Amino acid sequence: MKAKTSPPPRLKLNIADWIRKWAMILPEKVAFVYNDAPVTYRALNNRINQLGNALLDLGIQKGERVGVLLTNCIEFFEVFFACSKIEAIFVPLNFRLAGPEIAYILNDCTTETLFFSGEFTDRIAATKGEIPVKTGRYIAVGDPSPAWAEDYETFLSGHPSREPEIPYEKNVESPHIIMYTSGTTGFPKGAVFTQRKTFFNILNANIYYHVTPDDKIVVSRPLFHSGGLLVDSLPFLYKGGTVILKRRFDPEELLEAVQRYRATVFETSATMYRFILDRCDLGRYDLSSVKLYYTGGEVVPLPLLKAYGERGIVITQLFGQTETSTVTWLPARYGLEKMGSVGLPVFHGEVRIVDEAGIEVPANRVGEVIVSGPILMSGYWGHPELTAQTIRNGWLHTGDMGRRDEDGFFYILDRRKNMYISGGENVYPAEVEKVLYEHDGVKEVAIIGVPDAKWGEVGKAFVVPKVGAHLTAEELIRWCTARVAKYKVPKQIAFVASLPKNAAGKVMKHRLRT
Repeated sequence: MKAKTSPPPRLKLNIADWIRKWAMILPEKVAFVYNDAPVTYRALNNRINQLGNALLDLGIQKGERVGVLLTNCIEFFEVFFACSKIEAIFVPLNFRLAGPEIAYILNDCTTETLFFSGEFTDRIAATKGEIPVKTGRYIAVGDPSPAWAEDYETFLSGHPSREPEIPYEKNVESPHIIMYTSGTTGFPKGAVFTQRKTFFNILNANIYYHVTPDDKIVVSRPLFHSGGLLVDSLPFLYKGGTVILKRRFDPEELLEAVQRYRATVFETSATMYRFILDRCDLGRYDLSSVKLYYTGGEVVPLPLLKAYGERGIVITQLFGQTETSTVTWLPARYGLEKMGSVGLPVFHGEVRIVDEAGIEVPANRVGEVIVSGPILMSGYWGHPELTAQTIRNGWLHTGDMGRRDEDGFFYILDRRKNMYISGGENVYPAEVEKVLYEHDGVKEVAIIGVPDAKWGEVGKAFVVPKVGAHLTAEELIRWCTARVAKYKVPKQIAFVASLPKNAAGKVMKHRLRT
């Protein structure tokens, strides 16, 4: 009689295991430097365990959403890894968002627990009656700590630093992040990441970073973005490296930190690279420790790359989006030969350029970039129809247009149809147009991105006023500022009698650019 075979065991990989294992292998190795204070892997793991046990005692269960509205800080990582360890779902919030935008996200994914910086107290207090966060589950990090919230350090105190005991089996397919990205439909969408997706994203990054425990990176990108968390920070923590964490980007501070701590990898947005050239004398800084310079997240002007090349600094590009993290990566050895290219498909991922019928096009033919492999999100939280539109037959359709040269290197020619990037932040005009349509004096509106010397691109709104309305640009800018993040607010307002439309009545935005 043939013996029964048991099903293969499920992989029990957990992202938080990285910190636990480095705490055993190199306990005194520095994981972070923040405000010039070092944090070892052992100390970090103990804090993560304390928080994990505190969350379990609070009643947080597997799959529950935990919101985080924090600037760059060590506590951000403590919450991230603690959620991963107990398999709660981490929901990072863009701290630049206005109160109504934060409320939308928290309601969309039914977040009942919220960690927030004391500096955002007023913003959260104004939305308390509109969000699903439960009494007793507001946790304030730093001062001021309002009476209706628990102080973070008090919340941790008294809880053991031993590994949390969870009453369920770990699963690599468990969701552990919902990262929100605005969309062309005018509302934010929550991209769901599994532990497996994050693991393969980090494997891809390490192939290009070549990280060892001796490597260091200065991270000043916001951690609520895929770039700051998944591209910059986690690859170094996976390999036992060191993250020099900055609360915000400042050109001089960034260069001084690279020099002081002998950072080996330098990664920031094109906008920030531009600020560095504008404000700093690179010759004053010793950057000899840096072995790799990278950028991604927005279209990078060739003149910027050439300006750095003239100074002996070769910057290579990567390309990705929230739903996939990194899709292509230009190896450093091709930085000059293939300048302007976003590189080759990542090791654990497949990339194609296809036509409107989904058929792969020949080299140097323009088409849509589509992606497959373990780096894809599992879908948009609560939006199965939108997920099905985006991921078809196992391929995620990015909406970005590009081409592949005869050597297999990819080039991005244009971003999604209407999106623009201002200061490294994605802005989707439909979201802001929706806000302007709520103004009593606005009949029609269309927003496009226009070049800006400081921010790369800014919004320009073309507004058709209602009959009898006496609108001013200042009034509409104030209207937007009260309802959306500052970087989304159009910097230019043009009043027009009508908008150019096609036969179907759709606004032809390309006509606005002429």
